[in-house]
Parts: sequence; structure tokens; C-alpha cells
Amino acid sequence: MKLIYGIKDKPKFGQIIVFAIQQLLAIMAATLVVPVIINGNVGLSGEYAMSSAAALLGAGIGTLVYQLFTRFKSPVFLGSSFAFIGPMCAAFAGAASIQAGYLGLIIGAAMAGLVYVVIAIIVKFAGVKWISKLMPAVVIGPTVAIIGLSLAGNAVGDLQKAPAGGSVYVAIICGLVTLAVTMLCATFGKKMIRLIPFIIGILAGYAVAAIFTVIGMVADIPALLVINFDPITSLFAPFTFESIFSVPDLTFMQAIKGVTKINGEYIFTLFVAYVPVAAVVFAEHLADHKNLSTIIEHDLLEEPGLHNTLLGDGVGSIAGAIFGGCPNTTYGESVGCVAITGNASVITITTTAVMAIAISFLSPFVAFVNTIPSCVMGGVCMALYGFIAVSGLKMIQKVDLEKNRNLFVVSVILISGIGGLSVTFGKVTLTTVACALILGILTNLMLGIKDKKEEK
Repeated sequence: MKLIYGIKDKPKFGQIIVFAIQQLLAIMAATLVVPVIINGNVGLSGEYAMSSAAALLGAGIGTLVYQLFTRFKSPVFLGSSFAFIGPMCAAFAGAASIQAGYLGLIIGAAMAGLVYVVIAIIVKFAGVKWISKLMPAVVIGPTVAIIGLSLAGNAVGDLQKAPAGGSVYVAIICGLVTLAVTMLCATFGKKMIRLIPFIIGILAGYAVAAIFTVIGMVADIPALLVINFDPITSLFAPFTFESIFSVPDLTFMQAIKGVTKINGEYIFTLFVAYVPVAAVVFAEHLADHKNLSTIIEHDLLEEPGLHNTLLGDGVGSIAGAIFGGCPNTTYGESVGCVAITGNASVITITTTAVMAIAISFLSPFVAFVNTIPSCVMGGVCMALYGFIAVSGLKMIQKVDLEKNRNLFVVSVILISGIGGLSVTFGKVTLTTVACALILGILTNLMLGIKDKKEEK
């Protein structure tokens, strides 16, 4: 695709701020929700609950670490990883105290980060050609498509949710307005409008949802209630200094208290929970960077190099856990944002990271984001996840599907991925994307035996 801004391009200062806000809105909902899921699954509440603001802070710091390792040559944002939700829950389940559980989050993330470091060292000395042979376009293409398609259920599910308890039909209307405005801006808008379709789409959807909600409140019609304003109203009742500025509950502050509760058995539990998942998430790291390379027409695996992106992701993940408890990962929402807007400027991503850090201390903004209804974000994500899927399918355009070998590889990946195949071994779960990729690699290797014999 034709980029409006390339990796090294520097838009005007005002534009950079607007672009960064758009990236932030694209990744923020998912980043903030991971701690909420952990709190619900483990039963953390009050002063012991994981902080969404701290997770946002960790994502910003992790992204800056990634940018440093990649020498500001890769437009990637790191956010809270959903793949590590199971290991994070295991860290609390096996801990002798809640504080030990928080320390376990950091230790586990360090173990996962070291997996990336080991792989990065191997790639540094062995190069990336073996990866290209192991995972050619016929394997990576449909796998990237599965990353988008596997999230389709989340987008459609959110599209039908009105957090304040309103009708599903009203929620769908708000979500479709968001989607329509986003598509119209991205397709027919002038240069600046085309670069910020998500901001305009979210604001339009939010405005419609607010109108429905206000009418519902005034006329006492529960079916019209879409937005739950509690995060904002509770912030100012009563009004204090923390209503404007507050320091997030940082993970390492709780973790310090749990040092004496750690033992060898618990360390092994963390190893079993985190390390296999890290090896699996490597596949998604590779797929995201392959996908982004296709979008920006620049091979990130060669420059800045896969070993550098892995180091950035691994160390950035550790940094994210130290501050927010959540290991980080590359975000498909960010990749989709680059694809739709045509803005691959690294300075935009860097500004987004700085902004995420700053905003994590600003209570009103975090509260406002928490009031954006699921249906509005669902409308945006229909476009984001769809673009990820289409980007993957574009990778296999030049693949000869007349050959049975290629046809079977693509078929196995798509069907296992869309079908939702996942396998669990104790506390380790191979995600749908991981299963699809592994089956694709095995199928490609098995059916490639004939080609090797013919070459001889």
C-alpha cells in the first residue's frame, strides 16, 4: 500500500499529537482490560487489585524499551498481552500471599523475556533465512489472517454490548455508526481526515451513544441506556487532588513485600506457566512483524532485524510487568491502525508511548476511556481486525494454490484457526493462532518432502 508517512517521516507537531491519540485509543481498551480480567478471575479487590493505569504505564515504558532496541526503526506498540492471562492467574494461585503473587508476575515475565533473549541470540548468529524457509508466505499469510479472524468474535460480541444495560439493538446502532464514520473518513476524507478515521469514528459513536443515554435517563427508558458514566462521576464524588492526578498502584511496590514468601516450588510453577507460553507468543511476534513488513513494504526482520525486535519485545515485556504486572506483546490493533491510516511514522508510536505514560497519571482521561462503550469499540475493531485478516490474505496472493501442497497448508491453517482449535496441557494453553501455525508448519514440511526428492 502507499504510505502517507513512512517510518522516518516526521509529521508536524500538532499532527503527531493527534495521530498519537488515535493510536492510544486503538490500543487502550485492550491494554486496560487485562488487569480487570485478572482481578475478576483471581478475586483481587480494593488495595490489592491490579491497576489498569499501571498497565498503561507499563505498556508505554515497554514500548519505549522496544523502540530503543530497534533503534526507532519499527512502528510497533506493545500492550498488555492476553496470552499471559493464564500464567498471571497461576502466579496468584500458587503464591503464599497476594504480595508474593505480585512478585510472581515480575519473575514470570522475566522468565518469558529470557525466552525471547535466547531466541534472539540464536537468530543473531543463525540469521533469519531458516525462519523464512520454515515459515514461508504460504504459512505466515493465513496465520496472520487467523490473528484477525480469531478476534472477530470479540469485535462482534462487543458490538452488541451496552455497558449501562441498554438494548442490544441500540448498541448495534452505535457500533455501526462508529464503523460507518470510520470507513467513510478513511476512504473519502482528505489527507488529515484519512489519517485520523478512528478518532472521528469513536467520537461519532460516543456522541450517538451519549444522546441515546441522555434520552433514556430523561424519559426513563432503560433500553436506551448505553454509556455507564460511573467511572467519571465516582472520580469527582468527592472532589480531591486524586480526581485529577494520581500515581498508579505499581506492581513492584506490592512485590517488594512478598520476597520472603517465595520458594523453589513456586519458582518452578512460574517456569511451567510462563516459559511455554512465551515460546508460543514468539509465533505471534513473528507473524505481526511479517504482516507489518508487508504493509510498509520494508522487511523488519532484516532491518532493524528480528533479533532486535525480539530483544525489544522481551525486555519491554519485563519492564511492563515491573510497573503494571502485565507482560507486553505486539498489538494487532496498532498494526491495523498503521494499515488503514497509511501512517508508519515511528515518531508517532514513540509519542504514543510517552502519552500513555503521562495519561496513566491523569485520572480524568483514564476514567473517560473507561466510559467508552463496548459497542463503540466493537465498531472500530471490526475494521481493525478485518484489516489484519485481509493483510494476511494479501501475503498469499502470489502463492500458487493450484499446487496441492500449498492448498492443503492454507486449508489446514484456516480451518483449525477459524474453528478455534486450542490445546491445554496443565497450566499451559496453546492458543488458536499457535495451533494453526504449528499445524501449518508441520503440513508444509510433510508435503515438502516430495519437492525435495524431485530436486534431487
